[in-house]
Amino acid sequence: MTQMTAEEIVNMNLEYTFFSWSVQGQATPIPVVKAEGVYFWDADGKRYLDFSSQLVNMNSGHQHPKIVKAIQDQAGVLCMAHPGFATEPRGLLGKKLAEVTPGDLKKTFLCLGGAEANENAIKIARFYTGRNKYLARYRSYHGATHGAVALTGDYRRLPVEPAMPGVVRILDPYCYRCPFGWTRETCHRECISHVEEVIEYEGPDRIAAMFQEGVTGTNGLIVPPDDYWPRMREICDKYGILLVSDEVMSGWGRTGKWFAVDNWGVVPDIITTAKGITSGTVPLGAVIVREKIAKFFDDKYLYAGLTYSGHALACAAAVATIDAYVEDGLIENSRKVGGYLGERLEGLKAAHPSVGDVRYIGLFTALELVKNRQTKELMDLAPLMKYLKQHGVFGFNFKNVLFVVPPLCITQEQLDEGLAVLDAGLSEVADKAVV
Repeated sequence: MTQMTAEEIVNMNLEYTFFSWSVQGQATPIPVVKAEGVYFWDADGKRYLDFSSQLVNMNSGHQHPKIVKAIQDQAGVLCMAHPGFATEPRGLLGKKLAEVTPGDLKKTFLCLGGAEANENAIKIARFYTGRNKYLARYRSYHGATHGAVALTGDYRRLPVEPAMPGVVRILDPYCYRCPFGWTRETCHRECISHVEEVIEYEGPDRIAAMFQEGVTGTNGLIVPPDDYWPRMREICDKYGILLVSDEVMSGWGRTGKWFAVDNWGVVPDIITTAKGITSGTVPLGAVIVREKIAKFFDDKYLYAGLTYSGHALACAAAVATIDAYVEDGLIENSRKVGGYLGERLEGLKAAHPSVGDVRYIGLFTALELVKNRQTKELMDLAPLMKYLKQHGVFGFNFKNVLFVVPPLCITQEQLDEGLAVLDAGLSEVADKAVV
């Protein structure tokens, strides 16, 4: 246990370290000292129910004993090896990734996070196709490095532009706020048909890859219509464009399947992933490619590398994490408890005028809060987030969208515990802001 007070921990962090995506003088971090399962504790002993799985990466739950032991055992033998060396955990992980990914996705380039995974997928797509344009959506986040932030469509891209050239935007299958003006009842699927039009304007022979999140994460948890991903596969095949599914957030059981695209039976050409691959315990990212892409590099130089590629400690953690998903039935639990959560969210929507929409697939769920259901004016969630934090529930939001994304090991009873706080917070704070 720490010997520092909560105030000392916070002050030292604020004075000597930067906090991401924040005005530094306004940061108010929780001084975390321990965690277990779906809970963590601050230095004052206050317990929080983790309704965000930290950053939607602690899928297995905090301090999973199997994963912790694998890290301890590997640290006692070999922490790190030259990226040109072969190690047992690296080989075992590569084989397991080939087994759990869909179709003929087989070979993996290992890195240290989601942004790096997307950076290297950009390179691989360009090398393989000889093309230099990329399709990506406006409501998207692919990472903060140079190429990944260029793919990103949200507000975090704008301050660092100009970024990598060649990225072309398409609109999103955002049914609640359809960019084409339709409702679910009148939908014309222009979110699909306009993609081909953009491709024709941009030159099909110039587009290397289409990058899409399996289910849009940070930018509002947008679950696409059931025909969306199959049609993206058809369009990419028609024009020889690689289809890349960014499964950094939506992978690893979060949607009730190993990867989000599994919900629609689609095999992308490349999967990029991170977060849940180790349940956040050790940094690791992966670019997993189909066999045809892997074979391309059998006699061609792969211009990609980093010091910590195939890091032994990270690979050992990932092997144990994948085992935990299987042995603990975490993906099945995501489907089962996620189904219950979806019903509860529909109940909250019916009970609270501040809830404009709810979206859910597995334990990947969110509520979109509005000041008025007719105008869909965005609601400021700062007061509600403060209420949840004060009452021991830790969540995160993107603008007016509140995520409910707990660890996949959560029980129905633990879920009810957090939803009771949320229900009360909606009544006490959010509903009173409705006009």
